[in-house]
Amino acid sequence: MSLQITDLHKSFDGQVALERIHLAVGASEFVCLLGPSGCGKTTLLRIIAGLLPADGGRITLGGRDLATLPARDRGFGIVFQSYSLFPHMTVAQNVGYGLAIRRTPPDVVQARTAELLDMVKLADYGTRYPAQLSGGQQQRVAIARALAVNPSLLLLDEPLSALDARVRADLRHELREVQRRLGIPTIMVTHDQEEALAMADRIVCMQGGRIAQAGSPRELYLAPRTRFVANFMGHSNLLPPAQARLLQPALGDAPEGMAPESALLCIRPERLQLQASAQGTGRVTGTTFLGSIQRVQLRWNDLDLLAESSSASTWEAGQNVDISVGAQDCAWVHA
Repeated sequence: MSLQITDLHKSFDGQVALERIHLAVGASEFVCLLGPSGCGKTTLLRIIAGLLPADGGRITLGGRDLATLPARDRGFGIVFQSYSLFPHMTVAQNVGYGLAIRRTPPDVVQARTAELLDMVKLADYGTRYPAQLSGGQQQRVAIARALAVNPSLLLLDEPLSALDARVRADLRHELREVQRRLGIPTIMVTHDQEEALAMADRIVCMQGGRIAQAGSPRELYLAPRTRFVANFMGHSNLLPPAQARLLQPALGDAPEGMAPESALLCIRPERLQLQASAQGTGRVTGTTFLGSIQRVQLRWNDLDLLAESSSASTWEAGQNVDISVGAQDCAWVHA
């Protein structure tokens, strides 16, 4: 079933939180709502869940209007940043809770609980209590509990942000695999662009209550349309047309339909090519070692640029370099 959002809007005390949102989520699609704090992504998720009323607009799932359905009757699975497990219940009881309150036969609850605990790699933890688990294990239990009732839509509100980096990376891979296997349409809120790039079929980048751009991770990273999206989707070098022509003459002017004064050329740091040269027009001002790569800060034509290269390369502050980039490795954005 697909989710369809049409002309959705919401304000708080006269302040616009969501402005005329139009969004479709396909069956089995994994969509990330990405953006900074206050952009409206969590408000949108809570309205979809039925935890917050909209001021106007329409939400349907498989053609069914959700406007009059309370949250408990929508049949959605919800996972929050806080694990929200019942501390007095065992892991198995937490996972099977949604089924138990629906008066599902005990043998069915037991079988479904065992299946899900195996799926989230906690098969031997059913008799433990939440306090006996790590944060990553508690979040696995929360995910299994959300999946137990066979939800028609899975909603995730920054479910991994409270975990440390290594656990977060492992769990996002496992969560994505489970979602693919079950084919449940999923919407996840995050402010972490790396998380969105790694997990989403489609990213919805939000700014000030609006959708700034939506598309595949590759589209938003390689072909952002605005300065905001270019900067939020990772590091970027933004050059006005005059400087852009100096660096890459083949680019010429900004494309038709984009005024020169509102056009910027976006170049990702890894696309900049550096060549050591005593007569080079660029100068290394600093480096940052990041393991497999290093970031190189540059000064060129009165602009500060950022490049990325293999950590096997050696760059030193004060070193002169030639800087080049291919026309195919750039994208024009609106300032």
